[in-house]
Amino acid sequence: MTFSQALLEALESLSGNKLRSGLTVLGIVIGVAAVIAMLAVGNGAQESITGSISSIGTNLVFVFSGSPEDQQGPGGPVRSGRNERPLTLADAEALADPLAAPSVMAVAPMLEGRGTVTFAGENSSTTINGVTPAYYAVRNFEIAEGEFLNEEHLLGRMSVVVLGPETADNLFGHHDGVVGETIRIEGQPFRVIGVLVAKGGGAFGSEDNAVYIPFSTAQARLIKRGARDQVDVIFAQAVSAEAVPSAVEEISNVIRTRHRTEIGADDFTVFTQEAFLSSFAAVTSVLTIFLGGIAGISLLVGGIGIMNIMLVSVSERTREIGLRKALGARKRDILLQFLTESSLLSLIGGVIGIILGWLISMIVGQIAAATGTDFTPIVGSDAILLSTSFSAIIGLFFGIYPASRAANLEPVEALRHE
Repeated sequence: MTFSQALLEALESLSGNKLRSGLTVLGIVIGVAAVIAMLAVGNGAQESITGSISSIGTNLVFVFSGSPEDQQGPGGPVRSGRNERPLTLADAEALADPLAAPSVMAVAPMLEGRGTVTFAGENSSTTINGVTPAYYAVRNFEIAEGEFLNEEHLLGRMSVVVLGPETADNLFGHHDGVVGETIRIEGQPFRVIGVLVAKGGGAFGSEDNAVYIPFSTAQARLIKRGARDQVDVIFAQAVSAEAVPSAVEEISNVIRTRHRTEIGADDFTVFTQEAFLSSFAAVTSVLTIFLGGIAGISLLVGGIGIMNIMLVSVSERTREIGLRKALGARKRDILLQFLTESSLLSLIGGVIGIILGWLISMIVGQIAAATGTDFTPIVGSDAILLSTSFSAIIGLFFGIYPASRAANLEPVEALRHE
C-alpha cells in the first residue's frame, strides 16, 4: 500500500464518522490554540516589560544606599549589620566630576516619597519626586506641554510642579491645558508648569502617576530624611551603552573612596539597565514556560482522545482488518493505514488550532488596546512550529498502540469477530 492510498482510505474512513472525528479533532484544536495563545501572551508580556525598561535608556546606571548583601526577609529588609552611610548630594556632585568619572555624562539625585495631591475636591495618591533639572535628560523624559524644572526653580525653592499624565488625568480629567493651574501637595500649593509624555510602567512602577518638584523644595518642605543632604537614589548616565561597565567601576570607586569602605564591604549598590532587563526576562520566561506547560496538558488530553477513538475504530473494523489480511494485506499496510488516520486527525486539529490561537491572541490584543494597556500578544514562529510538531508527534504516539493492535490481529480470529 502506498502512502497516497493510505491517505485516501484515511479520509474516507474519517468522513464516514464525521461527528466522532470532529469531536476528536476538537481536543487537538483546543490544545494547540491554548498553546499558541498562552505563548503569545507570555511573549507579549516579556516584550512589553523589556520595552518599558529599555525606553529609559540603555546607558542608565542606578545607585542606591545599602550594601549588595542586604536582602528582603519575611519581616522586612535584613541588613548586613555594618554602620552604613546614606547617599548624599556631595556624592552626586563627586560623580559629576569628569576627572573622577570620565565615563559618566550626567548625574541626577532624587528624593522619593508618597503623598496626596488635590485639586478642586479631586485627590490622588501619587509618588512625589524631588529632582534636579538634569533628571529630565538622564531619564529620557519628554514634555507634552509647558516646561520641566530649571535651575531658577531649584535655587529659589519654588513651589512648582511637573505632572505625570496619569496624575493629571486623575486630578483634572484630562492632561492638556492644565499648565498654570494650582494644585496642593500634602496641603501645600504648587503651580503646574508642565505635563510629561506618557511612558507607562518602569523599573520602579508607573512613571505616569507621579509629580516632580524641585529637589530643594522637596528637601525643605515635603520629604524629610535623617541627614540634611541625604538622597534616596542617584541616577547616572554613561556617555554610551558601551561605557556602562566603565561607568559602574568609576562610580563604585568614587563612592567607595568617599565612604571609606573597602572592596567587598560597600554600603551602596549599583544597578544597570542590563541587570533589570535580565531579571525581568528571567521572570517572564518562567511565566511563558509555565503558561505553555499548562496549555500543553490540553494537548495531551487531545492525544488521549485520538487513542480512544482509534481503539474504537480498530474494534469496529476487526472483520475488515481480517478480510484485508486474508486477501494479502501485510502487517505494515494495516499499520500505515491506522497511523495515517491518527496523524490526519492530529494534523487537521493542529491547523485549525493555529488559526484559532492566532484569533484569540488578536482578540486579547484588541481588548488590551481598548482598555489603554500597552500590551500586544506576539504569535511567534517558534510557537507555531512547537504546536504543529507537538500535535503531529501526539498523533503518531497515541496512534501507534491502536495501529499495532490492528496490525497484529490474526486473520482467522478477526474474521470470526462479531
